[in-house]
Amino acid sequence: MSPAVGVVCFPGSNCEHDVVRALASLGASARIVWHGDDDLGDVDAVVLPGGFAHGDYLRPGAIARFSPVMGPLRRFALDGGPVLGICNGFQVLTEAGLLPGALRRNSGLRFVCTTVPCVVGSSSSVLTAATPVGTVLALPVNHGEGSFVCDEATLESLEDNGQVVLRYADNPNGSMGDVAGIANRAGNVVGLMPHPERASSDLIGSSDGIALLGSFLAAASATAPF
Repeated sequence: MSPAVGVVCFPGSNCEHDVVRALASLGASARIVWHGDDDLGDVDAVVLPGGFAHGDYLRPGAIARFSPVMGPLRRFALDGGPVLGICNGFQVLTEAGLLPGALRRNSGLRFVCTTVPCVVGSSSSVLTAATPVGTVLALPVNHGEGSFVCDEATLESLEDNGQVVLRYADNPNGSMGDVAGIANRAGNVVGLMPHPERASSDLIGSSDGIALLGSFLAAASATAPF
């Protein structure tokens, strides 16, 4: 059976329909979940999409983490459910404490909108389990505050435990350790700044994101009840 995926929409999200379309094209049943809901519904995986939740007025993701939906999302994640945060969604996950570190203004204080080569750094996550380490993927980035930062001990821990799942081959934003995406220790919660849903067809420039989204849906199918 096709996995059911909830795509959370905050006020200011603008990539939710892109994610729904990309997942549907891969056979998933994807639907929008409003941030004010206190129940995720019957889902096998959850995606926090890109955009500008609450206008980024305080700090990207800082207000969104208090949304009612974040309570059930936290429980879903702690129970081992696959959770993916893309761009602004990555920022929300760090603000909510579901992933370590933080995202700050890009080096040079400039918004970045381009396609960059990214290298798979670990297969120990729901996003990269199906992609060999060292694989180079062409993925779009579109952010102004995507520079990953953490203390040295945290970065060392992420490296040692295989939690750096994606690295920039050509760092566009000054992220520490060239980090483009990380996972939690269990590997079921992943955040990344590049947009795999915008690389889901050669018609839009690249289909390299399919490998990542396909792996995520495989993890969702594995946790789905029969």
